[in-house]
Amino acid sequence: MKKRLGVFIFLVMIALIKPDVFSHCEIPCGIYNDEMRFTMLEEHIKTIEKAVKEIEHLSGHQPPNFNQIVRWITNKEKHAEEIQHIISQYFLTQRVKPVEKKDSEAHKIRMEHLSLCHEILVFAMKTKQTTDLSNVEKLKAAVKVFKDSYFKAQAKK
Repeated sequence: MKKRLGVFIFLVMIALIKPDVFSHCEIPCGIYNDEMRFTMLEEHIKTIEKAVKEIEHLSGHQPPNFNQIVRWITNKEKHAEEIQHIISQYFLTQRVKPVEKKDSEAHKIRMEHLSLCHEILVFAMKTKQTTDLSNVEKLKAAVKVFKDSYFKAQAKK
């Protein structure tokens, strides 16, 4: 009886502390909403930008409100991780498809998209590491370039 209770408590604890994962499935369902993903990326960037400004503002108070600063830092990092998740789990694993190298135009576009996704991942990481608004601007610009290139390539198909 004690063993069953222990297993039950363990399973309940795992269920309660598991991270929430909101991702598109990795089965070939064919249900995609690329526009929505870009809208989500842009919203996450706006949230990071606001968080950076709030951290800077709150850090100037005497005495600093460390509780609010920590909350904004946590929020900023969460949204940067969401960007990394969307790029990795949605675009890199499902939407930027492998192509034959002999199809030079498709290969060139794929390599451009891979490079842009990498830039987005790096700038998202940098927004986690710092409160430098230039990293937010670089992230914003990289997402815009990727979005424009992505939809231009989709229109050609």
